[in-house]
Amino acid sequence: MRVSLDNVREMDRQDPLADFKRRFALPEGVLYLDGNSLGAQPVAAKQAVDDTLDQWRTQLIKGWNQGWFDAPERLGNLLAPVIGAQDGEVVVTDNITLNIFKLLGYILDKRQDERRIVLSEGGNFPTDAYIAQGYCRVSGNEHRFLPESGNLAEHLDGVAVVVLSQVNYRTGQLRDMAATTQLVHAHGAEIIWDLAHSAGALPIDLNGAGARYAVGCTYKYLNGGPGAPAFLYVHRDHLDSTWQPLSGWHGHTSPFAFQADYTPANDISRFRTGTHSALIYSALEASLSMWAEVDMQALRDKSLALSNLFRECLEDIFAAHGIEDLTPTASQRGSQVSLIDGENGYAIVQALIARGVIGDYREPGLMRFGFTPLYLSYEDVWQAAQHFREVVESGEYQDPQFHIRGAVT
Repeated sequence: MRVSLDNVREMDRQDPLADFKRRFALPEGVLYLDGNSLGAQPVAAKQAVDDTLDQWRTQLIKGWNQGWFDAPERLGNLLAPVIGAQDGEVVVTDNITLNIFKLLGYILDKRQDERRIVLSEGGNFPTDAYIAQGYCRVSGNEHRFLPESGNLAEHLDGVAVVVLSQVNYRTGQLRDMAATTQLVHAHGAEIIWDLAHSAGALPIDLNGAGARYAVGCTYKYLNGGPGAPAFLYVHRDHLDSTWQPLSGWHGHTSPFAFQADYTPANDISRFRTGTHSALIYSALEASLSMWAEVDMQALRDKSLALSNLFRECLEDIFAAHGIEDLTPTASQRGSQVSLIDGENGYAIVQALIARGVIGDYREPGLMRFGFTPLYLSYEDVWQAAQHFREVVESGEYQDPQFHIRGAVT
């Protein structure tokens, strides 16, 4: 170990974000390094859901006129500063998969040229490509893959829309949003950014980067809860009268007029579909209200410091035990550490979980550890690294119970 416990405790004493940890309901004895899959519960979320349950009980249907109906836009405005957007450019609705489908249809309907190719990235989280394939199947457009580690500029001829993740879910590789957006636009294409692994993990400046379209989820770093709705961003200059293909009644310009024909709303509300859950929106609103207090640069600084600490504590054992560190350099990574052990990765993660250190596993052989600065301390990360070392050096992961395949946390 290169870092002492005294060192990390001093780091915690100097941490400007340290007070946020008390605002999360973390289980006793758990070191949670899986916020890149599901964020921890804010303390305020339970009261917010309880309040909505009380509102449902006492106000019944009147609740829709007391904050439920306009929650997608209200929460969108709360989220906008976190991702570098403005009021009226973000709506919280549905999930990433559906929101990509909406944007594909919206963008392609606006195009006046012959470009009809949708480009997805190889090695990305598969739902982005799945829904692009499904959209192309029903619309008659062509779907292609950007080869993993391929040169994007070489694959843009004839492309109408590119769907890219800002942070790769496997490796944590961070793309330069501004440069990539400029490249895609210069080739006459549009880009949909997937912010699933960057929103709430690092500063994002959609407006400043020239981004026109983006989607993301709120249940990871933004701590909205399991099944929390996703969000969709469209730059204000690209909101017009064009339809998006999932034309539900909440996206109608006058949803309660109950007209026979559809007319899209003239703002971001056109990307809504149908009725949402007031309960899950209330939990998310409790979290997003807290995010208004977060210094995003301090968040980024701590994120990198935490992941650096974890790797520094373990770097001497990786080669000796056949573990490959895929984590990019600090300027090119999100907020996770990615390690590969094709033979033992699954068992190592399960052994850690048995000790209360929660990371996650993805085939083939990938161990991911997410660093969420609002509720992880430096001592938490130091202790997690200690457990990792003990599991590997002792051979504890070789216990047959840790090799039984099942649902992976």
